[in-house]
Amino acid sequence: MRKLGCLGLILGLAVIAGAFFVVQMWGGRGPLAHPISVAIAPGSSLASASVQLEKAGAISSASNFRMFAKVFGSDAPIKAGEYRIPAHLSQADILKVLQGTKTIQRFVTIPEGWASVQVKDAIDKTTGLTGTISVPAEGSILPDSYAFQRGDTRAFIVKRMQSVMTRYLAKAWAKRQPGIAVTTPEQALILASIVEKETGKPSERAMVAAVYSNRLKQGMKLQADPTILYPHTAGRALGRRIPGPWVSEVNEYNTYAMVGLPKGPICNPGRASIDAVLDPAKTNALYFVADGSGGHVFADTLEQHNANVAKWRAYRAANGI
Repeated sequence: MRKLGCLGLILGLAVIAGAFFVVQMWGGRGPLAHPISVAIAPGSSLASASVQLEKAGAISSASNFRMFAKVFGSDAPIKAGEYRIPAHLSQADILKVLQGTKTIQRFVTIPEGWASVQVKDAIDKTTGLTGTISVPAEGSILPDSYAFQRGDTRAFIVKRMQSVMTRYLAKAWAKRQPGIAVTTPEQALILASIVEKETGKPSERAMVAAVYSNRLKQGMKLQADPTILYPHTAGRALGRRIPGPWVSEVNEYNTYAMVGLPKGPICNPGRASIDAVLDPAKTNALYFVADGSGGHVFADTLEQHNANVAKWRAYRAANGI
């Protein structure tokens, strides 16, 4: 009897040890030394995913993972997507990740006022996208942050950005105020691109839009500095003062040498600039100049404007600008 009792004790301890081992194998620290990303393709089975996880070093044994998953895991299917697997994540938690919706969110962000050459540069440099693109049509992209999954094509992302712009412009145009200076959505986009480039201060957009709208209505030259640069830089920053000869150049963009709008947009304007053009401020202002605080001061007459310019020049001289 004593022998049987000892044998029972030994077997009991063995069972406990075995259970502890299984619990540790399933719920303990995993072998992964560093965080990794794993992309589970649509239609993948638990078997194929486990082999992928073993190759990536997230689990020690694909067969053990499948066995434990069937015994201890839920019956929920795994889901396709890209997942972030932290270092030493347990097999139990890895299964929960694959059965959940915590996929990695990837974004490409296009700031307001970027030219299309800059948009192309950003998309080209975005890892996780595939394929190549040409420079999108200027003004066709609505600035925003766009989510994507690894393996999406660059062409697909551009098409989404353009579709969002098309829809937003149509929606904004339908709500335009009567009597505005532009007569088509295309003209609104062009003027919005100028407004976007002329001020980075949100509170000024409606006033800047009003100044250019008033000038268009009166047949005055817009005289927008960014339009001088566009034929030379395609919208990129110049990094220095505008060369004098450029100001008088006659081309399809330079609004110092022509009356009316340029040939096309000079950047990709954001929603706020489009809205400002379609609902500009109620003002008689025809001029504006920098005020030294990052904003502008506006004037109705040339006399007032010249006085404001003199103040700006004095400020620049006093501050070594």
